[in-house]
Amino acid sequence: MAKQLTRLWVGIDAGKAHHWLAAVDDTGATIWSKKVLNDEGAILTALGEILALAEQVHWAVDIAGTASALLLALLAAHGQQAVYVPGRTVKRMSGSYRGEAKTDARDAYVIADTARLRRDFASIDVPAQLAADLALLTAHRTDLIADRVRMLNRLHVTGIFPALERSFDYADHKGALILLTRHQSPAAIRRHGQARLTAWLKGRNVRNADAVAATALQAARTQHTTLPGQDVAASIVADIATQLLALGDRLRHIDQEIWQTFRTHPQAHIIESLPGMGPILGTEFIVSAGDLSTYADAGRLATAAGLVTVPRDSGRRTGKLHRPKRYSRRLRRVFYLSAQTSIIREGPNRDYYLKKRAEGCKHVQAVIALARRRVDVLWALLRDGRLFTVHPPVAQAA
Repeated sequence: MAKQLTRLWVGIDAGKAHHWLAAVDDTGATIWSKKVLNDEGAILTALGEILALAEQVHWAVDIAGTASALLLALLAAHGQQAVYVPGRTVKRMSGSYRGEAKTDARDAYVIADTARLRRDFASIDVPAQLAADLALLTAHRTDLIADRVRMLNRLHVTGIFPALERSFDYADHKGALILLTRHQSPAAIRRHGQARLTAWLKGRNVRNADAVAATALQAARTQHTTLPGQDVAASIVADIATQLLALGDRLRHIDQEIWQTFRTHPQAHIIESLPGMGPILGTEFIVSAGDLSTYADAGRLATAAGLVTVPRDSGRRTGKLHRPKRYSRRLRRVFYLSAQTSIIREGPNRDYYLKKRAEGCKHVQAVIALARRRVDVLWALLRDGRLFTVHPPVAQAA
């Protein structure tokens, strides 16, 4: 029987259909390398073979998403911890190794050897049930929003009735979309007249139906030219408008499901108490931040969100500060959007924003400064288990 090694580093080039796993020893020599089907039985067989080779195994993967979800879950079930090696790092490190060919086996080896040489990669934690549910819901919501934006753009491309487009914002006006499901051309709107249009819209529960009908009729009176392909374009517009209305219903349903799921989180009421942080952004925060116990302090959380600048000196050029290259763009977006929302109303957030503007900061700079400050506030609230108040509690004397 071969002697068991002390330590191994395993690099995983993850994929949807299969993974490639490569194990290296403490000298960087390849001990085990194999293509593994993304199947529970195949993965368990590979884990058994690798775990039998060494007393201690370190795992590294280049994808921490759905492609590697089953593999990561099986690793966690066997008490194994994996780290995440970003694809950008793998690409850069590949240039340090001999050969130019790009194969799954080579990428897996690079991941394994990089994990052997570096100790600063973040660990991957398999999400708890609630976090996993929220992650799936937010991902689905993102897909629906992308579909809606694409359809709105397609609606504008038809361009058969520009006057009506100027009169209504299709993205925010449900009544206009309902109108387009039946009346798409200026001639059709003029033919029905305001009274019949108003009655038809009221029958479909459109708010301010008389105002919508009047606006549409006014726009129709400005265009009397029949455009080439207008009849075909009108049928396409009706179809897109119908799909947009259905997507709107699906988005409202998914938002309701996100709100209900988010509020089962034990700290949801604390997160939501921070001005500008509603259920949707609160959910995004939980999903993108992960386990808060992995952050030693508020500064680490701010660094993860890319809200702390880092020096980039070269030669005689010193004191240059830049945004870090490695940070969670999703987490940064949460703090930026919540900060921007919080300045709408009077309060300490708006006061701080105006203070930064008075100091000469531009709008984006002032919002980022506020976002950084809000990281500290949210961290303190979660640490102390208390809700946000305009006036912070007075410290008790020792």
